[in-house]
Amino acid sequence: MNKIVLPLSDDDLLLQCHVTAFRSSGSGGQHTNVTDSAVRVVHLPTGLMVTSQSERSQYLNKKECLKKLREKVKRLNYRKPKRVPTRMPKSVKKENLEKKMMHSHKKRLRSKMKDEG
Repeated sequence: MNKIVLPLSDDDLLLQCHVTAFRSSGSGGQHTNVTDSAVRVVHLPTGLMVTSQSERSQYLNKKECLKKLREKVKRLNYRKPKRVPTRMPKSVKKENLEKKMMHSHKKRLRSKMKDEG
């Protein structure tokens, strides 16, 4: 998937979006029940949708939506950096080889003792 590029200014970003206002749900008292302060923003080029109903004003909720949209795009654009394989130092290779040899030597001794005993 290609990177999503958003305009730097909020005004340019709003031109690319479809903004709708609706009545927010949940608690908040009488004021919440009578005003259309919740905002839904749909970014038309990508189809991404964000909503906000945390503030009492439509303007602040719109700003919050744009902030959420930028964060969402940032998460979608993130790519894990490629892993750079590292080499094992010669000293560690030598040490591991010696451990293996000692272990196999122990096993041979045990099997000899088992056969004799």
